[in-house]
Amino acid sequence: MNTLRKVARRELAVFFATPAAFIFFGTFLAATLFIFFWVETFFSRNIADVRPMFEWMPLLLIFLSAAITMRVWSEEHRAGTLEPLLTAPVGLPTLVGGKFLACIALVAIGLLLTLPLPVTVSLLGQLDWGPVFGGYLASLCLAGAYLAIGLFVSAQFNSQIVSLIVTTLVCTVLYLVGSNTLTSFFGSQAGDILKLIGAGSRFASITRGVIDLRDLVYYLSLTGMFLSLNVYTLERQRWAGNPANTAHRRWRALTGLLVANFFLLNLWLAPLGMLRADLTQGHIYSISPATRSYLARLQEPLLIRGYFSAQTHPLLAPLQPQLRDLLREYEVAGKGRVKVEFVDPQEKPELEQEAGEKYGIRPVPFQTASRYQTAVTNSYFDILVKYGDEFVTLGFRDLIEVKSEGDTKLEVELRNPEHDITRAIKKVLYSYQGGGNLFAGIGGPVAFHGYISPDGKLPQQLVELKKSLNAVLADFKQQAGDKLTVEIADPDAGGGQLAERLGKEFGMRPMMAGLLSPQTFWFYMTLESGGQQVQVPLPASLDKTALKTAITAGLKRFSKGMLKTVALYTPPANPGMGQFGMPSQSNTFQLLQGFIEQEHRLKPVDLSTGQVDPEADILVVAAPERLQEKQVFAIDQFLMQGGTVVLATAPFDVSLQGRISAEDKKSGLADWLAGYGIKMEPTLVLDPQNAALPVPVERQAGGYTIRETHLLNYPYFIDIRSDGMNRDSGLLTGIDQLSMTWASPIEVDGEKNKGRQVVRLLESSKGAWLSDSIDIQPDFNRYGQDGFAQGQAAGRQLLGVMVEGTFDSWFKGKTSPLIEEAAQQAEQEKKQQAIAAQADPNKKGKEAKAEHAKPDVIGRVLERSADSARIILMASNTFLTDTSLDLASGASGSRYLNPLQLVANCIDWSLEDRDLLSIRGRGHFARTLLPMDKEERMLWEYLNYGLAAVGLLAVWGLHRLIRSRSRRRELMLIAGRA
Repeated sequence: MNTLRKVARRELAVFFATPAAFIFFGTFLAATLFIFFWVETFFSRNIADVRPMFEWMPLLLIFLSAAITMRVWSEEHRAGTLEPLLTAPVGLPTLVGGKFLACIALVAIGLLLTLPLPVTVSLLGQLDWGPVFGGYLASLCLAGAYLAIGLFVSAQFNSQIVSLIVTTLVCTVLYLVGSNTLTSFFGSQAGDILKLIGAGSRFASITRGVIDLRDLVYYLSLTGMFLSLNVYTLERQRWAGNPANTAHRRWRALTGLLVANFFLLNLWLAPLGMLRADLTQGHIYSISPATRSYLARLQEPLLIRGYFSAQTHPLLAPLQPQLRDLLREYEVAGKGRVKVEFVDPQEKPELEQEAGEKYGIRPVPFQTASRYQTAVTNSYFDILVKYGDEFVTLGFRDLIEVKSEGDTKLEVELRNPEHDITRAIKKVLYSYQGGGNLFAGIGGPVAFHGYISPDGKLPQQLVELKKSLNAVLADFKQQAGDKLTVEIADPDAGGGQLAERLGKEFGMRPMMAGLLSPQTFWFYMTLESGGQQVQVPLPASLDKTALKTAITAGLKRFSKGMLKTVALYTPPANPGMGQFGMPSQSNTFQLLQGFIEQEHRLKPVDLSTGQVDPEADILVVAAPERLQEKQVFAIDQFLMQGGTVVLATAPFDVSLQGRISAEDKKSGLADWLAGYGIKMEPTLVLDPQNAALPVPVERQAGGYTIRETHLLNYPYFIDIRSDGMNRDSGLLTGIDQLSMTWASPIEVDGEKNKGRQVVRLLESSKGAWLSDSIDIQPDFNRYGQDGFAQGQAAGRQLLGVMVEGTFDSWFKGKTSPLIEEAAQQAEQEKKQQAIAAQADPNKKGKEAKAEHAKPDVIGRVLERSADSARIILMASNTFLTDTSLDLASGASGSRYLNPLQLVANCIDWSLEDRDLLSIRGRGHFARTLLPMDKEERMLWEYLNYGLAAVGLLAVWGLHRLIRSRSRRRELMLIAGRA
């Protein structure tokens, strides 16, 4: 070891004794910084990572390694010092090892000089250091392989230039073998083999933050192969010209055996895919415990089939191996319950026909362009998840995320593959179980409580409904066995103590059959399990089928194995667009509907019946407009049943037709929310921390007006970062940034919400200010490049809040709006009948019989909610609309779905289905940089150049120090000889 260190120290001293070190490191650093800031446009990407540097590192290391190794043995040849070295009492493995250690130390110094880049990026955003560590480890391993090749080549030639050229060529070929440029010409199997051979394809896996033992062994085996060949080459030169003997043959056999063992080691480890470590924050490339919990619930084999074409779009080709590896992880985690297949439908016509006819999977035409021609490639990039007779398909649009980097460059990566695939597994699993025993997914016992008056006090319709209830409960009892207990009691019995308790605890009051009816009665139903209580609403149709549906919906709230139902209210189409036969674009929520349907059943509702659909587990109300009292009553009573109401509403709406302007919008919920101590001020929030908006701008050219579109930092698009998000709530899992468009501030009355939990979810920055102006079009002539007057900072503004606890109904002590409306309709009908009777007296008897047959409206008001009730309010009418999402996507250059993900988080969190929510939080979400102007970006860029210059000065100082010490030794030797 002492000799090894001396050899390495001598090589380092020789390298730093000349300006070559300064030149090589300076060129390497200059190229790295130029690529990072200019070629890859780091600030335009707006992502806090150093991935661009490592993407180019394999090519940069080729030239750096070739430059370092070109003189190691060639210079010994040229200077005539090779023969003394070969005859010195030092083993050749020691000589080769010492020179290799010196070279790897030089590469490590070069990589160390790039360390200021990730450090400064971490100051600008939330940097995941796992991929950074993986990138540097991969760089050292790849550099070791390149250096071993360079040393071997240098030992073959006397000329440094020839060594440089040959090393560069060999390393470039090794890199290109596994690159997409070459593998795209071959089929999938041949391409996979080439990627196993190529050096660059394995490098990308490590830089993601996944350390695979097979990749490390590959680089180490390459290093061992060429170092062994290097030793053998020097040994041959030592006994060159001597006749062949047993020692020579022994050297050849030993070298061949070493090379063969290094090669076979890779073949032996190739099938072992579990020997890896995930270094990323949150372990986003590993199968999570939540996914394993879903797989553990499988009772039958689950089929996951990947439909991948050999010829596909070049941007999708690198993603196929990642998906294959991930799906194999599912197969291993499934422990025999998951079967994974990979097929190319274009090679198997029968599977292609089945995919199209049975699963709706068809090829997608991708336009590809090369230097020589433009072509259209029809290819598959789909995943099928099938369980029993239920299946879900995921296409490339469901799996990938596209980011724009400049005008022509696109970056395509997998969005969050584990979440997407596990979401599909959850859907087929729950859908399949939903068709079986309802109680199979309920962990504990369930108690049904019926608070019902005797038949003599009930209207005739409810007497029949009570009989149907007994039949329905008997059916459920047969399914559940001991899991279901039934208790029915008369609240008025025993002195009315039960009635008094129901009024205090649940706000239940006696019902009435009509506004003027003196008859009161009880007909309430609740379900209880595990300390959670759900009130079963009285169905509107008062028949057996509707009653069974209502009870089933209540039971599903206790089940973790059933697909949940989301009731979604969106405003009706803008009548002003009716002449064109289409709804107003600003009021469409198709993206929101599609996003919810990916994981849940969606039921669009208009609330006009005064009741939320009995099957609904949660209610989402987006941009409500002029809600009638019956609609507000439906929302209120759903909340009183212990449900969750998610609201996206504000006092203003925005028109994008021509000039951007705000207009007052009456939601109909302002008084209702105020009753619960939640108010929204009739102002808009402007924030200096904002997102961009494509804004039409007019300018004058002579007497002609030109309309242009500029990308403007728009203060009404509030850019909420981590410091404005409540991470402890769990509702913002996996969301690093959120744009709230045209939002209003929320005020929460602490006195009215005493005893409830109030969670401040979203807040603006401290520099935000308020404006009550409805003119939200930027005025560059008046306010310069900002477009708006800078107001006085009003501090952080609350833009999203959750209130949870027990609520007293807004309709407490009031008559049900349903009864009032029925009474008004009855009065109008009587007047019409009187007029008709005067015209035709014979109709009077028929109409009287018809009126007698018409059922009365049952009026009940739940006056108090369970403690599980919650209101989640986001103070914006627009941030969930298709238009706002399209604007944000166009400005960022990628598909922007964070607002939709927030709603999905609210649904999963509220329904106690948080396994999938935890997976979503593990997904790879691009960590954005802090908002900066052009001058600040240039400052940070120059800072990195300055740090690089300091590093080069340190190298130059080391060169001068070693040079002076070498010169001093030479003078001492001359003086000693004299």
